[in-house]
Amino acid sequence: MSIVIFITLLCGIGAGVFLGSAVDAAIMEKMSSLLLLLLLFSVGIDMGLNKQVFSQIKKQGFKILLIPIGVAIGSLLGGSVVSLFFPQSLKECLAISSGMGWYSLSGILLTKAGNATGGTISFLANVMRELLTFVSVPFIAKHINYYCAIAPGGATAMDTTLAIISRNTNATVAVMAFVSGVCLTMIVPILVPIFL
Repeated sequence: MSIVIFITLLCGIGAGVFLGSAVDAAIMEKMSSLLLLLLLFSVGIDMGLNKQVFSQIKKQGFKILLIPIGVAIGSLLGGSVVSLFFPQSLKECLAISSGMGWYSLSGILLTKAGNATGGTISFLANVMRELLTFVSVPFIAKHINYYCAIAPGGATAMDTTLAIISRNTNATVAVMAFVSGVCLTMIVPILVPIFL
């Protein structure tokens, strides 16, 4: 499955390069939004068909928050380690890594704070996080465990990467991924400015 996703991504990049200005950006934005909504709708149907999912989630209680907490801690630890090898300060690396995959917001926040380089790095790092999620989730779900497959997506586990997580795990994990994504999305606008 990872190969199919990777080939699809490459075909999309190729189409963008070769079609270039022939494709209206506004139409592409609307089409992307509609396809994402359709994808989320289909994941929702899958979750709704499994009647036991929500009772299992309810039984988990506050333990369900351990996943987004772990993902946030892991992201920040990753940013701390990266600061040892690159010229960016620890604070800047923490701001970049606290984007949690939400590239459109984290890059803008850093750029608006007067750090265009940090904004660019944040944008690219978080785009790469999302792309690597599409490729890595099938492997992680199969060879490690379903719950670990939630982590790579970060904030995107509630939308763009939810389908790949759902497809490679089960409905219970998909709901947990959605909850994790929502929690991480809520903390990004708070965390990024803290480190600026």
